[in-house]
Amino acid sequence: MEWMIKLPQLLLSLSFLVAVHEMGHLLAAKYFKMRVEQFSIGFPPKLWSFKKGETEYAISAIPLGGYVKISGMIDESLDTEAMKLPPQPWEFRAKPAWQRLIVMLGGIFVNVVVGIIIFIGITYVYGDTYVLKKAVNDNGGFLVGPIGETLGLKTGDKIVAINGKDFEYADDVTKPETLIGASSYTIERDGQRIDIPIPANFIEEFSEKGSSGNFVTFRFAPIVELVAPKTIAEKVGLKKGDRIVEVNGVPITYKDELDREIRNIKTNSIEFKVSRDGNILAFKEAFNTEKPMIGFQAQRPTALFETVTYGLGESIPLGTERAFSMLFTQVKAFGKLITGKLSVNKSLSGPLGIMDAFDAGWDWVRFWSLTGMLSLVLAFMNLLPIPALDGGHVMFLSYEIISRRKPSDKFLETAQKVGMVFLLALMVFIFANDIIKKIPSSKDKTEKSST
Repeated sequence: MEWMIKLPQLLLSLSFLVAVHEMGHLLAAKYFKMRVEQFSIGFPPKLWSFKKGETEYAISAIPLGGYVKISGMIDESLDTEAMKLPPQPWEFRAKPAWQRLIVMLGGIFVNVVVGIIIFIGITYVYGDTYVLKKAVNDNGGFLVGPIGETLGLKTGDKIVAINGKDFEYADDVTKPETLIGASSYTIERDGQRIDIPIPANFIEEFSEKGSSGNFVTFRFAPIVELVAPKTIAEKVGLKKGDRIVEVNGVPITYKDELDREIRNIKTNSIEFKVSRDGNILAFKEAFNTEKPMIGFQAQRPTALFETVTYGLGESIPLGTERAFSMLFTQVKAFGKLITGKLSVNKSLSGPLGIMDAFDAGWDWVRFWSLTGMLSLVLAFMNLLPIPALDGGHVMFLSYEIISRRKPSDKFLETAQKVGMVFLLALMVFIFANDIIKKIPSSKDKTEKSST
């Protein structure tokens, strides 16, 4: 039922971004004295509306976009009858080309500004919490999941360099800019240094299989923080600070070793030892192999983390840099899609795919981080020179300004229709692709049944 928490986050994020995007068009149009007939968040049918002045403000049922209806503009409404009448002073088509260009860039500009403001706000309010690479390496190396194993990484590897360069924070290992390029890790294993290449399309595997926990993360000790009710841990009276040191005769140092040994139990009993206040306590209890667990949450290893806070003066340039870095990464990924270096099926996601990126527990940091990223992606995608998108209008207006020749209304209407058909087909493809990716493959079913 995670979708019941993720879906409202997606709708709130998209509705907010659509609102600010369309508000950019509306404010620019009104500034240049153009008549705005309607401002809608969502596509028809209309759910609720009110009118103020000449403009109707509406909330519509399909929350996958929005629009601003400006008088005298050839848009998705295809109001060709109105275009047959003589131009009026308040109409879009009656204004100079440079004013029309600013109106069409208004939504894109606002999305960029909003994205920057969000990243500045996150930086200022939350600061940064980093996992220290040195601390991870000193604490037994990295814990490697199934995705990392496909690269040739193993649990216990110490990652010491990325692209031959030293780095400070373990988070750099899983950054998109690291995964999206043809990069490499340098690791230390059994006293030897080994270079592990990262394929150019590896980010597809990373995005498809889930979080960084399936790739690489840090190891930590099996020290009790919280005890779950109605479990073995509660029954034997485990306490905060207890450390599991042995399971069925096997010494335990890390939580991942404990998890592995518990998964391997095939009998109906478990024996384990716990270190408490310098004493070793031994337990033997009945064990349910269908629910293989002792029943506790491990302590967060605070020694691995470093928290950095920033003042407003520091947050502004840092947040701006992060926003543009995020935008550059998305543009780079789009370039790889166009050139075929990344698979369209695996890399392109629609609303269902985006919904999966939100947290199942409504994490505000993640919500705003994703919203900031989506705002920048929305700006970039709208700037693409495709008729029916803002970028299509920008392309034709730029031609008009440079050539001093305005394309005919008939040409613009045809281009708008072609663009709408293309976007509709693209939307159908993206939705279908999202659904197909939700259907587990036979390989995934086999992997799931073997865990």
